[in-house]
Amino acid sequence: MTKNPKLGFSSPYLSLENLLIATIILGILLRLINIGTREFWYDEVLSLLLSTGQKSAYVTPQDLPVVLADYTPLLNLPPELNFSDVLKTLMGLVRGVISGEPHPPLFYLSQHLWLRLFGNSEIAQRSLNTLLSIFSVFCGYGLGRTLLEHRGGLLFAALLATNPFFFFHSLNVRMYAPLVLWTILSAWALIQLIGVDKIQPQYRQAGIKSSLNFREKLFWTGVLILSVAAGCLTFYLFIYWLITLAVVVLYLDRHHWWQHALRIGTGVLITVPWVLWGTRQQLRNADLGRFSTPPGFFTTMLKHLQDVAYVLGVQLLVGDWITSIPVFIAVLAGIFWIIIFTVGSIRLGKAGENQRLGVALILGLFPLLLALLADIIGKKFTIGFGWGRSLMIILPGCLLLITVLIQRTTKGRLYSLIATSLIFIYLSISIADYSLRHRQIFHQISDILSQEPTTSTLIVMNSKAWGHVNRLAYYISPEYPVFLLAQESTKLAPALQKSLIAKPSAYSRIIWLESAEPVWSEPTTETERETLEKILQSQYQLKNNQILQGTMDLDQFTVRVYQDF
Repeated sequence: MTKNPKLGFSSPYLSLENLLIATIILGILLRLINIGTREFWYDEVLSLLLSTGQKSAYVTPQDLPVVLADYTPLLNLPPELNFSDVLKTLMGLVRGVISGEPHPPLFYLSQHLWLRLFGNSEIAQRSLNTLLSIFSVFCGYGLGRTLLEHRGGLLFAALLATNPFFFFHSLNVRMYAPLVLWTILSAWALIQLIGVDKIQPQYRQAGIKSSLNFREKLFWTGVLILSVAAGCLTFYLFIYWLITLAVVVLYLDRHHWWQHALRIGTGVLITVPWVLWGTRQQLRNADLGRFSTPPGFFTTMLKHLQDVAYVLGVQLLVGDWITSIPVFIAVLAGIFWIIIFTVGSIRLGKAGENQRLGVALILGLFPLLLALLADIIGKKFTIGFGWGRSLMIILPGCLLLITVLIQRTTKGRLYSLIATSLIFIYLSISIADYSLRHRQIFHQISDILSQEPTTSTLIVMNSKAWGHVNRLAYYISPEYPVFLLAQESTKLAPALQKSLIAKPSAYSRIIWLESAEPVWSEPTTETERETLEKILQSQYQLKNNQILQGTMDLDQFTVRVYQDF
């Protein structure tokens, strides 16, 4: 048995290529294992509500208790007897997106189809994004192989499969996992149409021109058009990616720019009917006021630079841990990657690797610079919104840039050491995320109710936010006699007093559910808390008091269970 010089192991089965393949398989298996290990979080249950087409039937709780089970049917498809009912449901979905969402409809339409096929369970709803993320990994291999041959494709696919940020969004019922797929597919198709000879130095040195036959060109043209259209109908900030693709064309193939412009433009034209009808109506849903910049030039610029580092740190290292750790850790991680990118790019430039480096820099960092410029001109802070997910389009390009730097600046054991170390770090962060951070808050509330399932119960909650209300409706059995009084903190005590006076013996048990982040209003103050306690203690006795914590502030609730005397 001969020693493998690449990794220093004796067995030929432990070659770097085999380890990368094993890593890709492990990344897929981890997705399948963890697909149902967490409850829906706030935004996921909103995705479900919109996907059922019943968002318009949702009524925000008022100052009187409502039957919680009345909300449960809204999280599944409505009764349908004929094709006309199906069309009515689809129109309800589109109206719900137009009236209450700042995002295009493709993600919700695809989830609606998945809902019809597989139901509304956590696993069923997340499985579509999981499958698309797995497909993204395989497409990532294709893109990486086009730029960096077989080993580079494997390394890029392995990084994509294990990246903590992408791993989390692969198991999240939102539009960000599909966005990565459309980003990779459009870049891969464009580079195929431009020609590998424009990037691979061996082609240029040998004077070889790669060319596609008619069928191949037609295939890749279709892929580019459809991925561009899908991206535009998935996320409005995909426009940054369209500009990025245009820059790639100018960088690699400016003499044929009009051909590529026709292809990209055709993809955009497909979305025009929605833009003219739906997007125009959705503009009122964009809450741009929350992104306003603070006064002061230096303060503003420092915040912009911090946001850039923050996004890179979250996407390339921290992942979903950002919901539990201080911001400065992500910023430091981002600064680390900025240094790596700067030093590595200088080294590659001196080595003459301009084409690969240029493409990776454009795909990874140019959209980030575009977003930064838009923020500076618009006097907004949008880059860091949503724990970095608003710029998910930069993730494939940044991982590709890391792959290029590892592939072209290191050799032998150093190459293997850096590649395997980064993958090990990614795997450790992802595994620890889903092993150590649980989200079972509403299951625990349901468990409390199940101890006395026939007891008439009033849940008193200091939030009217529909994400909180619908999660209660999803996880608490509609068979339980549960009523809900959901109000803003300032109005909750008077509403409770009014309800108890109107029906003094209607509820044998009251569960006071205090959200740490009510979303639509301010958290409960100590004075408001004392007032509620006095109202409850006049008729009920405190039996249980505990704090339930998930993976983010939106998941933190204090639960107090009161039983009547």
